[in-house]
Amino acid sequence: MKAQKIIFSIAIACLILTGCKTEPVKEIKKETISLAISGMTCEIGCAKTIQSKLSKKEGVLDAKVIFNDSIANISFDAYTTSKKDLIAFVDGIAGGDLYKASATKKVAHSCTDACKEKCELKSDKTACKEDCKMACCSKKAE
Repeated sequence: MKAQKIIFSIAIACLILTGCKTEPVKEIKKETISLAISGMTCEIGCAKTIQSKLSKKEGVLDAKVIFNDSIANISFDAYTTSKKDLIAFVDGIAGGDLYKASATKKVAHSCTDACKEKCELKSDKTACKEDCKMACCSKKAE
């Protein structure tokens, strides 16, 4: 009985020691890029498809494609992918014949749903009314 307790204690100790290994924290280098994308003809079929594919690409931390502005705002890990890689990736979506991406300095304006309600966005533009003081609307769309 005593030998059984000793063996059981050793087994538990081994499990604890091997189970508590910590994985090394992967270092990331977060960068952002805005891409002007030509060739998009609709919000659901084009913009959402591009956004979905970008979000699944290795190294992409966040991707937002704004159809009205024809711009994609992408946050990515520079250790995993590059700006050139992202441009080539977007160019290659749908066989490489539909979309053409290029780096731009213009950043698309995108509000959250709650912000949209408070800002009372104009139906034909993505800019908020001039009297809006919300943080998400501090950068007015051009």
